[in-house]
Amino acid sequence: MTQKIYDLIIVGGGPGGLAAAIYGARSRLSTLLIEKGAPGGQAATTEDMENYPGFARGTTGPDLMQAFTDHAKSFGAEIVRGEAANIDMENKVVQTKAGETYTGKTIILAPGAVPRKLNIPGEAAFTGKGVSYCATCDADFYEDLDVIVLGNGDAAVEEAGYLTKFANSVTIVVIHDEGILDAAPMLQERAFNNPKIKWIWNSTLAEIKGDALVNGVVVKNIKTNELTEMPIDGVFIYVGTVPQTDFLKESGLELDERGYIIANEQMETNIDGVYAVGDARVKYLRQVVTAAADGAIAAFAAEKYIVEEEGFKNSVLDEKLPVAVTFWSPMVEKAVEMSPMIETTLGRFSDQLKLVKMDTYRNQRVARRYDVTKNPTIVFFHKGEVVATIEEDDITEESIAETVAKITAKA
Repeated sequence: MTQKIYDLIIVGGGPGGLAAAIYGARSRLSTLLIEKGAPGGQAATTEDMENYPGFARGTTGPDLMQAFTDHAKSFGAEIVRGEAANIDMENKVVQTKAGETYTGKTIILAPGAVPRKLNIPGEAAFTGKGVSYCATCDADFYEDLDVIVLGNGDAAVEEAGYLTKFANSVTIVVIHDEGILDAAPMLQERAFNNPKIKWIWNSTLAEIKGDALVNGVVVKNIKTNELTEMPIDGVFIYVGTVPQTDFLKESGLELDERGYIIANEQMETNIDGVYAVGDARVKYLRQVVTAAADGAIAAFAAEKYIVEEEGFKNSVLDEKLPVAVTFWSPMVEKAVEMSPMIETTLGRFSDQLKLVKMDTYRNQRVARRYDVTKNPTIVFFHKGEVVATIEEDDITEESIAETVAKITAKA
């Protein structure tokens, strides 16, 4: 039995992956989403979801993610349980740890990232019940309460400042000597001048305590090993995040030094037809709303990629006659001026070759693939291969005629 080839395979079912599934399936792309657990990712573990546009207080993360899931399924997206182990990026084949294989025309990677954990007593038990890894998400739950922030990098210090808008006091626990932080100087200055921020130096957290909710912590001085209990209403931990990209490290995909996927504003990675969305990619803000936006953009880009690639394959690479592809842009004056001459000259040979015009702005990927850097450029193909190229200043009636004669003589 021939294996189904999906238009779009999405690896990861957080808000970015689910949004991509919604947009992909709604665009009539055959869409498969592979998720190792219940759809929703970290957002599905958040008790309250109050900052997603259009959803007021009382909305839970699980409810919102179930709505995402139902929405994707309503358009025909398939969702299967599985954990990606290997991906053949060139051929767009995903293999899971259980041994299933799925083939697609495009892939959207949404593996997510998880906060780096301390793995101390109480941390797991009180996650979502007083332990948080996101001030932007949860700060307003601590209005007029006292909270602790662990960490001293940019995220910790910046989020501590954000918390002071809500909390009665914010105590930052720093592993370094007094006055030493890893955050940017501007953030340090702002924090040191904030009257709501207190400091505990040379320390870390040894335990988080509570009943139904967090009500205290045990602070450990790393120089003296002294343990000190203190009452507290909330704990915010910022010791980094870990992108879930280990399975991609040998795939040829470009990652940064921390393991995050590098992608542009169209969510394109360094591999054609492969996109990255959500918390696992290099980005400024990691929130449900930004992950959903990533997913929408990636699905849109994937659809355009398929149209572009299949159109180019059908009209150029699979054509039996030689094909002259004119790469041009209506935004380039010289290309506009030369276009009539190029079309007229090539038109004289319409019984011997096919003429195709491609806007370099709309077909940037194809232009890059064939090293088109000048506008206009004529690239001649035969049987799927480039057989000649004429660039900009070299394009004349004579050069076109000579090139066509050489190509058709061999055809």
